[in-house]
Amino acid sequence: RSTVAPAPAQPLPSAAEVALREQTADQQIRQALNRLTFGPRPGDFERVRAMGVDRWIAMQLDPARIDDHAADALMAHFPTLSMSAADLVREAPPPAAIIAQKRLAQRRAGTGAPSNGRLVLTTEDSMQIRRARQMAQRIVGELQAAKVARAVVSERQLQEVMVDFWENHFNVFAGKGPERYFLGAYDRETIRPYALGKFRDLLEAVAKSPAMLYYLDNWESTVEPDRPALAGRPTARGRYALARARTRRRFGAAPVGAARLDSAIQASRRTRGLNENYGRELLELHTLGVDGGYTQQDVIAAARAFTGWTIARPREGGSFVFRPAMHDAGVKVFLGDTLKPGRGIEDGEQVLDIVARSPATAHFIATKLVRRFVSDSPPPALVKRAAATFSRTDGDIREVLRTIFTSPEFFSTAAYKAKVKSPFELVVSALRAVNAEPDTTPRTARVVAWLGQPLFAHRDPNGYPETGDAWINTGAILNRINFGLAFAAGRLPGVSLPRWQHQIGLDTLPPDQQVDGVIRAVLGGEASPDTRKVLESGENPLLASLP
Repeated sequence: RSTVAPAPAQPLPSAAEVALREQTADQQIRQALNRLTFGPRPGDFERVRAMGVDRWIAMQLDPARIDDHAADALMAHFPTLSMSAADLVREAPPPAAIIAQKRLAQRRAGTGAPSNGRLVLTTEDSMQIRRARQMAQRIVGELQAAKVARAVVSERQLQEVMVDFWENHFNVFAGKGPERYFLGAYDRETIRPYALGKFRDLLEAVAKSPAMLYYLDNWESTVEPDRPALAGRPTARGRYALARARTRRRFGAAPVGAARLDSAIQASRRTRGLNENYGRELLELHTLGVDGGYTQQDVIAAARAFTGWTIARPREGGSFVFRPAMHDAGVKVFLGDTLKPGRGIEDGEQVLDIVARSPATAHFIATKLVRRFVSDSPPPALVKRAAATFSRTDGDIREVLRTIFTSPEFFSTAAYKAKVKSPFELVVSALRAVNAEPDTTPRTARVVAWLGQPLFAHRDPNGYPETGDAWINTGAILNRINFGLAFAAGRLPGVSLPRWQHQIGLDTLPPDQQVDGVIRAVLGGEASPDTRKVLESGENPLLASLP
């Protein structure tokens, strides 16, 4: 269950505030259901109407009070999600580490082939490597499948939407080396508990997460040779040996003298001194934004502040640890604030304090949230009010969202049906529309990938696009049409259109009334003449126009 603290009771919007809304009462319900959830299920519209849209929004903003036993029970189908990095490494060691260990053992026994360096593997060795690779695939597959299944079935829909938002905002890439071992904890312990909490808490959880530390290489960022370390300055050779030893212990690589590992592990062995990756992305993508007023010197100061923020070896839990010997303890100037010399972990924490309370961060996060929930072109007045709420409440994400969801802009005519769904949103909303059973296999997640959005697989730290134009082009439209055809043919797991038709009473109606029922159930009762014509004829002119 979510660990977000229950929200104190908040007054509902006044009659005067409600009067400013341009959408009709029914449109307000559809707007809330389409933005705060991954799409309505049969009966959701009637439930929200009976409760009142503002009371329903207040309930979604307080997920700790929502019973979500079905989603909780569903997670039992994904055992790797609850395993620690240490357990996963023991269960599925990196294949490269297995090979390195075998190579070293053969060299010591004199059974290798030193003339050509080729490794001699027994049948048992090959089976062990195959099992490790299968387990590695299972780890990522379960994570992707669970994300889709929970989005389909959870009653805490806004929380799931916000988990998706923050996992994209703080993007990590599952395909980088041993990153997959950290992803379950990233969702479970880093993002999910803080998705509707204080931004400063979320920011620190991300900064200390092994997933982000490894993805942006901060785990190996160390004090430069010409700067003082907190526990004395190691020599360049000593720092290199320390990095090698950390890598071997952490990811199961072979002892000193073993053959080279695969390129990802080998790259992790090299000592680069100061690494600016996390410091740069913290400012550009996580907080201030590219126009947030920082300089390259601020990036360097931030990177120096986070030296020594690294990862414990798996048998110690594989979690965050601060290593004083790796930390740059010199004086630093960051965004005009001086970080005193001789300190340790406090340097990084002060950097997080500074950026979390910056007006630039308030504006940047408010803009992204308004873009997600209102329009690809965020209304400046709403962004300004949401940013003011962010600053006034010390970065309370829930209150920023409340400002957005009770605004006239959210319920404006311009915002109604103004967003294009991402592939993930498209697939999940279709499944929810027909009350599909959640899929506990990776098959539905593969459909999302086929449509252009493989989950946890965006290589760059900027995450997937946030605007609809990135998802709409000739190829994407054709794929979406093919998805619709496959969906209508019942070829997606958990989808039973005859059962859905029976549930909503369509199966006994004549064709023209079935069209009315589909428009009512899936499109909120609103469809253009062209859409109605396609539904009535069964012929889509777009297919003829595509190459």
